[in-house]
Amino acid sequence: MTSGDPVQPPRRVDRAGIVIAVLLAVIAVVLVWDARGLQSTAMYGMGPEAMPVLVASGLALLAVGNFVDALRGNLPARESADPVPVVLILIGLALLIGVIGFGGGFILATSALFVTTSAAFGRRAILVDCAIALVMSTLIYLAFDRLLTLSLPSGPLERLL
Repeated sequence: MTSGDPVQPPRRVDRAGIVIAVLLAVIAVVLVWDARGLQSTAMYGMGPEAMPVLVASGLALLAVGNFVDALRGNLPARESADPVPVVLILIGLALLIGVIGFGGGFILATSALFVTTSAAFGRRAILVDCAIALVMSTLIYLAFDRLLTLSLPSGPLERLL
């Protein structure tokens, strides 16, 4: 034997990395497929379908790179996951959809998402977070509604403004 490099164990194919690559590719395909259905109002140049196709192209590149690294076993080792933050963010997204769906409006919906997301990141000052969320959501609503004249879902708080 020589005193050269120690023998490296063969790298194994990262199955989770392959699954992630496939999911990225599927999302890219869905974006392109959905963008084809957009009505183009542009006489010349790019229409509204250009940006989803650009994002899909980036996702496709990420999918290819992730797939190659997964086959080579080059992906970094993943840390153990704590499901609680993920569940809290999913609850926040469900609240966002539910509050808007039941007519609660943008301000309450995004406030719920803000509070659950801050709790997912470990913050425990829920009353302070509620106040921050209401102020920020109201300012964002006013900026979009009054300055940009874009309509956001309105509810009881938006009708007071």
